Amino acid sequence: MLYDERKMIRFHPQLPLITLSPKKRVGLVVVLTGNGKGKTSSAMGMVFRACGHGMKVCVIEFMKGDIFTGEWEAVKKLDCEVEIVATGMGFCGIQGNPYSRAQHREAAERALSLARDRIARGQYDLIVLDEINNAIHLHLVELEQALELIRGKPPLMHLVLTGRDAAPEILSLADTASEVKEIVHAYRKGIEPQPGVDF
Repeated sequence: MLYDERKMIRFHPQLPLITLSPKKRVGLVVVLTGNGKGKTSSAMGMVFRACGHGMKVCVIEFMKGDIFTGEWEAVKKLDCEVEIVATGMGFCGIQGNPYSRAQHREAAERALSLARDRIARGQYDLIVLDEINNAIHLHLVELEQALELIRGKPPLMHLVLTGRDAAPEILSLADTASEVKEIVHAYRKGIEPQPGVDF
């Protein structure tokens, strides 16, 4: 195996690398939902891949913003255009979150306004609306507002919506939708969230 010591990228020396190129480019709507762990992680994997293709990316975090998470530092180390905007104030109504419903709604409205702006610019190849499904389910964002974002996206832009409880109307507009199902979760065993895996 060959590898680049600086980045530790390993290649098999006898297999030629194939570059795929679709005959027709399409901007996909991807929905990642369900009660299991890994929705944001999956979306960040797409961000990582998009970076490798030289794509311009924006991540708008609807609920996160009160607790440090590793992706904020990771994107600084990537050699590509990735913008993360953490507009949230934590998860509304759980884990002792101290902010009022009105404050959470105001934060969600800021996120929605940013999403409208970034989508309308048409400069991004991939936009992730992280935890927007939660925000809709909690009525911090109106369902019709989210549907307008999806319907109004440029044809070649990929749009990813994450979070539990995706509305059927959102799922009906998806090109790809995945449900992450919890089978076992460390939290239920009394294990605290761990850096690099959970945040």
